Amino acid sequence: MDLIDRIKELASRIPKQLEHIQTEEATKNAFIMPFISALGYDVFNPTEVIPEFTADIGTKRGEKVDYAIQKEGEIIILIECKWAGADLHQDHASQLYRYFSATEARFAILTNGIDYEFYSDIDESNKMDSKPFFTFNILGFQDHQVAELKKFTKSTFSLEDILTTASTLKYTGAIKKILEEELSTPSEPFVRFFASQIFDGRLTKPVIEQFTEIVKEARKQFINERINERLKSALSANDAPNTEINKEEKENVEDSQEGKSGIVSTEEEIEGYHVVKAILRETLDAKRITMRDTKSYCGILLDDNNRKPLCRLHFNSAQKYIGILSGKEEDRVAIDSVDDIYKYSDRIKATALEYEQE
Repeated sequence: MDLIDRIKELASRIPKQLEHIQTEEATKNAFIMPFISALGYDVFNPTEVIPEFTADIGTKRGEKVDYAIQKEGEIIILIECKWAGADLHQDHASQLYRYFSATEARFAILTNGIDYEFYSDIDESNKMDSKPFFTFNILGFQDHQVAELKKFTKSTFSLEDILTTASTLKYTGAIKKILEEELSTPSEPFVRFFASQIFDGRLTKPVIEQFTEIVKEARKQFINERINERLKSALSANDAPNTEINKEEKENVEDSQEGKSGIVSTEEEIEGYHVVKAILRETLDAKRITMRDTKSYCGILLDDNNRKPLCRLHFNSAQKYIGILSGKEEDRVAIDSVDDIYKYSDRIKATALEYEQE
């Protein structure tokens, strides 16, 4: 079985187990040890995967990092684990920072069993960077990320190969984050960049304010046009039966984007709609799942019926929420990204099943 298959198999089990994982130890046993095993390391061999790895650092004695992976007698990776419900942040990496300089390891992983942050010493030799060069979300990854992850497997691990691409990965990720922030909330320099190329007058404060809204609208139209182009490509590539399905999908999206109310669906809402469809594809006929946007939330419905909401996407504020339905009750759960919807796959499927049993 290839790495991507092992990762997908592990990922498929996580949503079913997540609500039962309440401690760091449970997270290790259910999620992290299987992940280490998927990379080809024997978690039951203490000469290969060392639990509670201890190294004396200066005057500090007996501090432990959760796991150290050893190959050919050398420590190659340090792993610090947190509970599956914890949000990873810099404070969680404090032990890794200390151990990194005290061992020969060039890589460290901070994880909660869902997100894996990979660190090295790209900026300053023998000092762990403050930001990861690679992040991997097991519930929402791209195939190209698995190719990077494969470099850490036992059979292909090569210090030189990873370090060669680590800096590129780190800076590419940083640029993508900046682009995401600028496209969401354009800064003045970002607006000036575009305005200076198309406006001949003086860029006064009122002009910048005007162009800020123009940039936002241009971004929105550009993304929606790209989505429609992809839908048209799907229409032309598929056979007649599938064409009907894709046509309905296209109409659902366009209706929500350009309805009579003037509501425009964001690309994140559309992406969330497709995530819900992916979750329910094995349970329901995909053409029964529709999207209906409102001013306060984006509803994902069964059979385009307002009385059969599968979930609701509350993406109109800085903090995103997904509304999970059970009967007439809605449980709003905070999420950090669209990919987090996968964490609630079982609950969304349960809602769909309720409607099917009515």
